[in-house]
Parts: sequence; structure tokens; C-alpha cells
Amino acid sequence: MKLLMHICCGPCTIYPLKALRTHGHDVTGLFYNPNIHPYLEYSRRKQSLQDYAEKILLNVIWPEGYLLEEFLRQVASRPEDRCAYCLSDRLRFTAQQAKKENYDAFTTTLLYSRYQKHDLIHQLGESLSQQLGIHFHYQDFRSGWNEGVKLSKDLGMYRQPYCGCIYSEKERFYK
Repeated sequence: MKLLMHICCGPCTIYPLKALRTHGHDVTGLFYNPNIHPYLEYSRRKQSLQDYAEKILLNVIWPEGYLLEEFLRQVASRPEDRCAYCLSDRLRFTAQQAKKENYDAFTTTLLYSRYQKHDLIHQLGESLSQQLGIHFHYQDFRSGWNEGVKLSKDLGMYRQPYCGCIYSEKERFYK
């Protein structure tokens, strides 16, 4: 299957990509993450993925721009709903790109993290699949969490200390 995979960062790519390639899928990555703040954090995650993608011969699509203002405009009045918006926005963008570029399906590395809202990601992916007419490839990659963490550390990859948005960074320090 020709698959477009939304990628949040380099470390979260390791296990899902391995699992998908093991099953014979032709995977292209897509780095679309307007939720990541500040810009220095965004740049670190992007660079980490670029370095890893070169090592493992992964083609990645890098949309132009850094849509900080749009993300904030959408979540500022209801920060408690930010995760649903963030997940929906990134999955929608990926699904639209997959449809436009004639991929067989789309998926996301967000299905790898133990910290993400897995059921919501699955639900949003299925809903977008129906709305846009492109298959959502659901796979629970969390079983490979420890393997991915170990490999990312062995490779010396930058490992981010929070989800990505300014709200999650605040939660990290301000309890």
C-alpha cells in the first residue's frame, strides 16, 4: 500500500515506519505540525526528523510555512479543546494531501505515543476517511514504545520534553 504518514517528530517515526515497512508498505512522511511552539522547538523536531529520514531513506514532504497564528487563533478561546483541534487539523491536512497525491491511505505516528489520545486519533482518522474518501490506515504502534525510545536514545536523537503546544509546555512547568 502507498501510504502517507503524518510525522510529529523523529523519535516517534522509528517504530511505526519499521512496522509499516515490515508489512511491505511504501511510506512517505509528512511533517505538518503548526501546534509546536516555540519556533526553536519546531526547528529542533524538524531537524531531528530530517537527519533520521536521510539515514533511513525516507522521503518526507515538508509543507512551507509555520502556521503559529492560525493554530493559536483556533485554540485561544477554548484551550481545553486544543487537543481535539490539533489532532483533527494535522490528520485532515494529511488526509487531504494523501487524496490529492493519490496515496492509497494515510496514517500518523501519533498512534505510537502512550501520551496521545489514541481513541480520539482513531475516531478522527476514520471520520476523515469517510468524509474525504481516502482510507485511514489504523495500527496501534504503542507496543513498540520501548523499542523506539531505546533506538532514539542510541541514535542520539533530540527527544522533546512536551507534546508541542505552548499550553503543554506551560503544564510541564506550572502545576
